Amino acid sequence: MDIGIIGLGKMGRNMARRLIQGSHRVVGLDSSDEVTRQAAAEFGLDPVFSFTDLAAALPAPRAVWTMVPAGEPTEMVIRELSAVLQPGDLIVDGGNTYYKDDIRRAEMLQTSGIHHVDVGTSGGVWGLTEGYSLMAGGDAEDVEKVRPILESLAPAPDQGWGRVGPHGAGHFVKMVHNGIEYGLMQAYAEGFEILHAKKDFDLDVEKIARIWQTGSVVRSWLLDLIARALESDPDLESIRGWVADSGEGRWTVFESIDLDVPAPVITLSLQQRFSSRQEESYAAKLLAAMRNQFGGHAVKTKE
Repeated sequence: MDIGIIGLGKMGRNMARRLIQGSHRVVGLDSSDEVTRQAAAEFGLDPVFSFTDLAAALPAPRAVWTMVPAGEPTEMVIRELSAVLQPGDLIVDGGNTYYKDDIRRAEMLQTSGIHHVDVGTSGGVWGLTEGYSLMAGGDAEDVEKVRPILESLAPAPDQGWGRVGPHGAGHFVKMVHNGIEYGLMQAYAEGFEILHAKKDFDLDVEKIARIWQTGSVVRSWLLDLIARALESDPDLESIRGWVADSGEGRWTVFESIDLDVPAPVITLSLQQRFSSRQEESYAAKLLAAMRNQFGGHAVKTKE
């Protein structure tokens, strides 16, 4: 199957490479012409350098997969694509879009006869070799049209992908997936910090991670990655404890509030990421000052 891919960052490139390995023809476009040329030279992607050229290079009905940042970049790409595509063509949004934007865009594109599918995509840098987990939202007929693409990107044709509901459902499910991921990651981080802090036992945290990889009820791919990270730097001295969030965790917390569903673990794990970005916490300083005021407790002052 022929497909266009817009956005040749690390994940977009890996997806294009996996599709080409699966005997699909991929026409690629990136905001950087140099990135597009490099991808063409590295693994046989057909390069184009404009939305018009992309449309001309694909047979009708066309399928175009976008892998660009959520928000205005995706908005711009879909707006420009809609100007060059024709009725019956299909846009697949594989980025981390907010699900309500999917619903709005699908309705907007429908007026031009252009179809839309949102695909929550998980797998990160390992997707090229391990395959991607793909959660598709949209009309069943449209998801079926890109079945060959989804089967090639997934770990196996019958595993790791599926239509989960109507427009917006794919990114909604991926949003909750990432919220769960936040909680899992925070639990692992706290547990390993306790292990690392028990200095009188001289615990080998990498060895413990390796032991837990087999047979343990807490074994997981995340644990495999922990063991890998600790192998070369068990004290993590080369890493700064600053943790970003890409938006899905926040959206999951907002949704839990809207639905009156308690989600304390996911919410607290998101808050912990905010804490990691503070060089010095004003709140912590104020707590110390209050303890000093009411109880005369000592405070640590700057030298």
